[in-house]
Amino acid sequence: MPRPNELGDFLRARRARLRPGDAGLPPGPGTRRTPGLRREETAALAGLSIDYYIRLEQGKETNPSGPILDGLARALQLNDEEHAHLHALANHAAGRTAQGPPRASRAVRPGISQLLETVRPYPAYVLTRTSDLLAANPEALTLFTGLADWPPERQNTIRYTFLHPAARELLATWDHSAEEAAAHLRSLAAGSPGDPDVAALIAELLDGSPEFARLWQRHDVRQRRGEPKPFRHPRAGEFTLTYEVLYLADGQRMSVYQAEPGSRDHDALTLLSMIAAGHEPQNVTR
Repeated sequence: MPRPNELGDFLRARRARLRPGDAGLPPGPGTRRTPGLRREETAALAGLSIDYYIRLEQGKETNPSGPILDGLARALQLNDEEHAHLHALANHAAGRTAQGPPRASRAVRPGISQLLETVRPYPAYVLTRTSDLLAANPEALTLFTGLADWPPERQNTIRYTFLHPAARELLATWDHSAEEAAAHLRSLAAGSPGDPDVAALIAELLDGSPEFARLWQRHDVRQRRGEPKPFRHPRAGEFTLTYEVLYLADGQRMSVYQAEPGSRDHDALTLLSMIAAGHEPQNVTR
């Protein structure tokens, strides 16, 4: 990862999502066979010749300059993350990519382990760059139903989203969670060319999940960031938590799930903590 013509694939995927009206262009006569902008329209908007743009998409031109990439970003209306991704792919294509970050430590520092306990009853866990679970407090393991039943080497939140049977029921907006997970992995692949852990996870998901394979072809990119996340927990009921992502040293990150004190969502967190401790009350209406 990435594939030899990831740059061309990304350009095609991004122009396919734009209609002429989005770029201030007339639709033109007749029926359009192209699902988005045509190549010649994209080239004109970016200030490029059509021949040069075609070579870019075909992978025959592998060294576009910074101004050319910036012009493409404007033409394709890329956001900041997509713009940075475009430059990363161009660097790969030109052979300018340095080695990816060194393999991160899988050891969780004592201070972080203590922090997981300190934030209880809020669920919290620590992940690697590839979303392998390194440590979690009891509330987090109770929240993500069935994750702890997997062998430790398979406990990975992206794998859980796409391959664990409990995920679709637990994650009330599973489609959105799946889109976020695939886009995060696409960003990680661009920043870690040749990383065997990233490549192995992508290959497993492409083989095991048609939904992931479909989302992978969209070439969406996105870093993990906090947002509200609704759950349908089999024992704690329906509630929404807001999670925050804290980036740690050693290539690790920590996610903490919170709720407004005094809210029904916070009451559900209290119940979740009781379940984790083995003190689930009887006859609770959820």
